[in-house]
Amino acid sequence: MPEVWYAIVVALLTGYVVLDGFDLGAGALHPFVARGDAEKRRLLAAIGPFWDGNEVWLLVAGGALFVGFPRVLSAGVSGFYFAIFLVLWCLILRGISIEFRSHVSDPVWRGSWDVFFFAASALLPVFFGAALGNLLRGVPLTAEGWFELPLFTDFSARPPVGILDWYTVLVGLFALAALGAHGGAFIAWKTDGPLQERSRSAARRLAVAAAVLWPLVTIGTVRVNPDFLPALTRRPAALALGAAAAVGLVALLRGLSRGRERAAFLGSCAFLACLSAATAACVYPVMLRATGDAALSMTVSNGAGDPSGLRVALGWFSIGFPLALAYLAALFRMHRGKAVAAADGEGY
Repeated sequence: MPEVWYAIVVALLTGYVVLDGFDLGAGALHPFVARGDAEKRRLLAAIGPFWDGNEVWLLVAGGALFVGFPRVLSAGVSGFYFAIFLVLWCLILRGISIEFRSHVSDPVWRGSWDVFFFAASALLPVFFGAALGNLLRGVPLTAEGWFELPLFTDFSARPPVGILDWYTVLVGLFALAALGAHGGAFIAWKTDGPLQERSRSAARRLAVAAAVLWPLVTIGTVRVNPDFLPALTRRPAALALGAAAAVGLVALLRGLSRGRERAAFLGSCAFLACLSAATAACVYPVMLRATGDAALSMTVSNGAGDPSGLRVALGWFSIGFPLALAYLAALFRMHRGKAVAAADGEGY
């Protein structure tokens, strides 16, 4: 049963990366591809039906961790307390920026919210990437299952470690490039004209940057976590998923170069989803790696909740998850086609 919940948590986090990833990437590209108020409102109209629902996947993933692995969640929340507050403030600021921007037609008002929207959207991928880097590198877990981290130490990725070092910053930059390309592909798919052309060009450049950074991140991961490469080579599923991620990245680049925006976006979805799943397959069964003694690491077995509770929760999940997927499919079907901004004063 813990293994099933590990797969559920990975699936939910992967869903969040793929779904909220495109509107985070769109926000990070917002000041560079959208020129003038009309184009900015059109970009917001493209992500408008999706962004708030996409964020729910992060909440559901947190709920799945609470049910399936309460020890892991409690240790992570306490250890990353400051970082979590930074993420929450960015999520709040980003939502307010989207909703408040068009309430007043004054250029200063709208320009200020545009800056906040861009800053929050660009910082969140870096924060999430740095969080993943911390999990891969490891944290200083005690025998009681707790840890605390400063924001940074000497940036060496050697104990004593901080939240930020050369490795976690590298993973954060890779996440920003990958999600920026993902968002650019989505905007290119949902718009046309000059906005589409600039989004396609930005997505292509960021996809190339992600392709360059990916092997560097992999080399860095092997350096800070020597167990990563042996796990990758021993597990066919991880190798297959890594190869599928590479195919998705190629499909993203080919689709952008040939003007097939939907194919490019689907390739980006495959790239992010397969890369996330491959990483989870490599680190399994470790969920919270200890930097000092490997025996202190929190795993799927020692971090899981009560088996009877997991069985009951799985029953409810099996009902709710298909409904969420049906809602998502209906939402994309309802808003198919190119996005059209509402008249000024009537919304995005």
